[in-house]
Amino acid sequence: MLNLKLTLQEMGKTQRELARHLSLSPACMVQICNQGIFPKTPNEPVVRAGILKFLETHGASVESCRRAFDAVPVANATTTETNSQEPPMLLEKQSLTPAAMKHFKLSAERHPFVNDIQSEKDVFMSDDIRYVRQVVASTAKFGGMLAIVGESGAGKTTLRRDLHDRIARENLKIVVIEPSVLGMEDNDAKGKTLKVNSISECIIRTASPSSRVCRSSEARDKQAIQVLKDGVAAGYSYLLIIEEAHATPVPTLKHLKRIMEVTHGFKSLLGVVLFGQTELAQRLSVQNRVVREVVQRCEVVTLPPLDNELEAFIKFKFERVGVDYKTIIDPSGIEGIRAKLTQHLGNKKTVSYLYPLAVTNLLIGSMNLAAEGGFPHVDADCVKEA
Repeated sequence: MLNLKLTLQEMGKTQRELARHLSLSPACMVQICNQGIFPKTPNEPVVRAGILKFLETHGASVESCRRAFDAVPVANATTTETNSQEPPMLLEKQSLTPAAMKHFKLSAERHPFVNDIQSEKDVFMSDDIRYVRQVVASTAKFGGMLAIVGESGAGKTTLRRDLHDRIARENLKIVVIEPSVLGMEDNDAKGKTLKVNSISECIIRTASPSSRVCRSSEARDKQAIQVLKDGVAAGYSYLLIIEEAHATPVPTLKHLKRIMEVTHGFKSLLGVVLFGQTELAQRLSVQNRVVREVVQRCEVVTLPPLDNELEAFIKFKFERVGVDYKTIIDPSGIEGIRAKLTQHLGNKKTVSYLYPLAVTNLLIGSMNLAAEGGFPHVDADCVKEA
């Protein structure tokens, strides 16, 4: 970044005003200020002279003019360089600046991105999400085993929170059991594995808090089954949720399948939902013969990227806070997000990273850039440079 960018901010001038003065495109000025990249036409000496004239005309000090083209050291430059090599969806978390909030006339009382999901109405519902939501609810009510697979930021946590909200809102007789997964790994060499003993104890403590947990493993497992049977007889359904399930050891997956198959009459005692990243799908692949008994009884649902729902998602985010999304981003900006979060692998194969978190981070970065440059809205150039 050049000192020029800071000097303009101190003067109360925007990059867009400077670009207009030099008859350059806003995107070109962004490249000059952020990366020190000058256009070929007009050449660099001509552009530098024009910039200095603009600064002098608007009252910049001699020292500011002298240092305008000096590079400003950027903290964590090594980290930034490393991150740039990561897949697009792994962009670091972005925060909307106060300047961007003011520029786009957004109210701090209802932020479009921070703590933005406060109720069911704040959850974006595509056809894919509606289907997954229904499958999760069915597993909670009637039992079975379900694996929800998605990239980081695909919406797994939102689905889990939505289920909790729905149970409370509709006063459903469903008890959710969630073992701790802090520090969980798939083997004891790397961390702490989730074992069936811990699951049995969690079932007892959740479904029958007043019961004293048996000390021996065999007695504890029998106690957990009996607690579930008593609850089902009283009209309750039980759902075991395991987050970060891609780190669940194979023996534990097999035990879960066996617990899930225990019934009280025709009624299943326990539904199981596994939330995990893409490694979970690999672990539950039909090619993995080690877990074939689990695979045959577990439905695997993958959360897809937004793709065709991209514009609808952006529209939804801003409509919730009473803002017309077209005043924030133009069609070229939406297509710019699509292009930047799509990786081309060759042989006409592409990988989409258009997941909610990735889209939100890129959109926030683009809005911050647009505000810095004084652009009226986010366009393709802003997205490209964000």
